[in-house]
Amino acid sequence: MPSQPDILIVGGGLGGVAAALAACRAGRRVVMTEETDWIGGQLTVQAVPPDEHPWVERFGTTATYRALREGIRAYYRQWYPLRGEALRAAGLNPGAGRVSKLCHEPRVALAVLEAMLAPHRASGLLTVLTEHRVVSAEHDNDAITAVTVRDLRSNTLRTFAAPYVLDATETGELLEAAGVEHASGAESHAEFEEPHAPAQARPGNQQGITVCFALSHHEGEDHTIDRPEDYDFWRAYRPGFWPGPLLGFEAPDPRTLEPVPRTFVPNPELDPLAVGADQSADAGDKELWGFRRILARKLHRPGAFDSDITLVNWPLNDYWLKPYIGQEAEALREARQLSLSLLYWLQTEAPRADGGTGFPGLRIRPDVTGTADGLAKGPYVRESRRIKAVTTVVEQDVAIDVVGPYGTKHYRDSVGVGSYRIDLHPSTGGDTYIDIGSVPFEIPLGAMVPRRVRNLLPAGKNIGTTHITGGCYRLHPVEWNVGEVAGALAAHCLAQDVEPHQVQAQDKRFEEFGRVLEGAGVQRRWPDIRGY
Repeated sequence: MPSQPDILIVGGGLGGVAAALAACRAGRRVVMTEETDWIGGQLTVQAVPPDEHPWVERFGTTATYRALREGIRAYYRQWYPLRGEALRAAGLNPGAGRVSKLCHEPRVALAVLEAMLAPHRASGLLTVLTEHRVVSAEHDNDAITAVTVRDLRSNTLRTFAAPYVLDATETGELLEAAGVEHASGAESHAEFEEPHAPAQARPGNQQGITVCFALSHHEGEDHTIDRPEDYDFWRAYRPGFWPGPLLGFEAPDPRTLEPVPRTFVPNPELDPLAVGADQSADAGDKELWGFRRILARKLHRPGAFDSDITLVNWPLNDYWLKPYIGQEAEALREARQLSLSLLYWLQTEAPRADGGTGFPGLRIRPDVTGTADGLAKGPYVRESRRIKAVTTVVEQDVAIDVVGPYGTKHYRDSVGVGSYRIDLHPSTGGDTYIDIGSVPFEIPLGAMVPRRVRNLLPAGKNIGTTHITGGCYRLHPVEWNVGEVAGALAAHCLAQDVEPHQVQAQDKRFEEFGRVLEGAGVQRRWPDIRGY
């Protein structure tokens, strides 16, 4: 068993990894647990290419997040048979997907994340315990005193008592286990007067999850899966706010809610180097094959790959019938059936551009997701439990309609930046998309400090946002930034013998911590740019 750490990080997603890097750089002993056998969360376990703002290649992230992105590009340049023009492209987009300037395979991100952690594991500062899940937490005098995790392979329990504990789980599991005040689902309009909040609080109204999967296409072959158990239900299912069946190529535009046909043409002939990705101009979701493509065969030497690989995270397989938080097993089973039903429909009934039906040559890729059935190891979770924080970020702080396109709210305790539209997918309360223009925003340290508990910090999507603003603070670069700050703050508090509340509240202490962040390459303010 590892020795007792200085910092325990529960959850090995992007926020957990960033926190571990920051804490180990400061010389602290860290144990990081993760319930699956992969670190990386959204980027690997959930198989979601990064959703990022349009300035990501120039500014608006931490230095370590940029190192991750460039490490992924370097991996492709080193090991893949890229054609000359792609090899020389400074902004190489390996999948040429339209959702991001850096679409890539989950295993490549996993390899780079493991490499980033490797020196700290070798030094003995970092212990990573995969396939471990939190089962309980003890707390006393406004502090977490012990956390017990279960080894999912051996069923044995391990208990850790660390001065600081970080919750980097996908759903804020530790908040629940440790009795930390938190919110779930939608707050009432009366609580924060948010324009899009419901009249009554609805804790069970949570954004839908998605079980992603990867596909390639091989014309003339038949890779049709067995008919899924729930196929008849999903084939007939028609949401009230949808223009037709969910399993169909017509779906609402998230921004306008108008019905829009999607196209689906596997392995298009367009040169991937001609594909751009800029969500401020085009969400990129109307052409499904290219939307989240993660490997583009035509970027490589002829014959190296006989198909692209695309990642299926579409409107067609968003699941919202049951809330994931609180009904994890039931919701996950139904969401998996929806994704398998979508695949079967694509293989057997989907309309083709040539007038036929079905794409039997579509092959699900277990080798890409690292699973037996080809579905991602975990569901894409868009909404977590959220701490009741010293500072709560509300819709009026970020929505363009309220603050104007240049109305970034400046916090005296900013510890990072992010930018994304307020993007809420259909939710378990029956809401359709809520997709609102937002301004580039700052991350206040107050949103990372619980109102009461003194030694627990959020390190992911569980910061002090609301149901509404979580829609723009939930994406990959922001989660990384939050995790990096949480790891750095825990290490700083140990070194200075102070507590997070003191660092946040006292100007002199915060200025000292701000210099630590800036020295590590954490951008804390935006230049003069416009929201979208």
